[in-house]
Amino acid sequence: MIKSEGMNAVRQLKAAFPGNVILADMKTVDTGALEVEMAAKAGADVIILLGSADNSAVMDAIRAARKYGVKLMADLISADEPAKRAKELAEMGIDYINVHVGIDQQMTGEDPIKLLKRLKLNVPVAVAGGLDAQNAAEAVLSGANIVIVGGNIVRSSSVTASARAIRQSIDAPQVLEKQEKSIEEKTIELLRRVSTPNISDAMHRKGAMRNIRSICRGTKAVGRAITVQTFEGDWAKTVEAIDIAKKDDVIVIYNGSPHIAPWGELATLSCINNGVAGVVIDGAVRDVDDIRRLNFPVFASSIVPNAGEPKGFGEINAEIHCGGQSVKPGDYIVGDDNGVVVIPKERGYEIARRAVEVEKNERRIRDEIKRGKTLSEVLYLQKWEKR
Repeated sequence: MIKSEGMNAVRQLKAAFPGNVILADMKTVDTGALEVEMAAKAGADVIILLGSADNSAVMDAIRAARKYGVKLMADLISADEPAKRAKELAEMGIDYINVHVGIDQQMTGEDPIKLLKRLKLNVPVAVAGGLDAQNAAEAVLSGANIVIVGGNIVRSSSVTASARAIRQSIDAPQVLEKQEKSIEEKTIELLRRVSTPNISDAMHRKGAMRNIRSICRGTKAVGRAITVQTFEGDWAKTVEAIDIAKKDDVIVIYNGSPHIAPWGELATLSCINNGVAGVVIDGAVRDVDDIRRLNFPVFASSIVPNAGEPKGFGEINAEIHCGGQSVKPGDYIVGDDNGVVVIPKERGYEIARRAVEVEKNERRIRDEIKRGKTLSEVLYLQKWEKR
C-alpha cells in the first residue's frame, strides 16, 4: 500500500483510526532518519526497517525515532545469521524484532516459527510469514508477543471469519498433533486443491501442454511422471510402464501419431488396479466409451478406433516431449478439464504453494464481483494499466 499510495496511506489510516497503533512497514535499508521522519509525520506509531540495513542506517533511524516519539521494528527478512543479527539489533536499541519469512521464501518451505524458537531476546518479538489460525497458535506458544497475519485474512472468502478465528487462536492457543508429511506428499496434496489455470498463472503462463484434452470430463490427475517414449501405435512400452508405476504416478506417453492408438480400455483397467493416478498421451486413444464408463483420467490429442502392435520399441523413464513440453521422470503432472500442465520436480512444492495463493486471490476477486463490482473495478485496471 505504501509503495502504491505513499505516505497518504498512513495519513488516511491515522485519520480513520486515531486511537489505534499504525505501523508503517517502510522496510527502510538506507536514509534511516529521513524515512522515519517521513512516516512519523504522517502519523505512524511504529516504523519497520530491514534488519539487514547497515548499522549506520539503523542508528540514525533510532535517533530519529527518539526525536519524533515513535517505535522501531526491525524485520529479519533475508537477514544473514538472523538470530545473531536480532540480538545485535536489540542491543542497539530497536524496540521490536520481527521474525519474518517473505512470501517467496514461504513458497520454498521456509518457516518463521523455526527461527522464532531459537531467539532469546529482551524485547518483544513479532512473527510473520504465511500464518493462519493453527500456526498463529504455535507462534504464541513459541514465544511471539505479536502475530502478523496478511494473506490468510485478506485473501479469505470471509475476512471477518478468518480474522476472528486467528484472534481466538492467539487468545487461547492450542496446537493439534499433526503427522509430518514428506515434501512430495505436501506437494501432491496442494496440487489437488488447485486447477491447471491456477498452476499456469503461478508459472507465469508456462507449462501447459498443447492440443491434449481430457477424455473423461470431470476427472483430475495429479502425480509424478512415469515417462514413455514409443513409436506410432507401438503399445508394448506403454503397457510395461503400468508395472513400473507406483500409486499416484501419472504415465506420460509420447506416441507421435494421432492416427494409431497405443492405449485403450484394457490398459486403463490395469492402471486402475495398480493405483495409477492418470495417463497423458501425445497421440491417440481408443475404446473411449469403455474408458468413460471407468471414469478414469485419460488425456490425449485424438480419438481413433485402431490400435498398433506391441513391437517393444521405445524407452521408459527417459526425458520426452509431450504436447510441446519437456517432461522428465518425476516431474509433477496435473490434468483436468482445462488441459494438462507440467511442473519441474525441483520446483514442485514452490509452484504448488504459489498456485494455492493464486486460487485464494481469485476467490477474493470472485466474492467482490458477487457483491456487485465489475472485474475491471476489482482489478483497478484503468488505474494500473500503462499510460
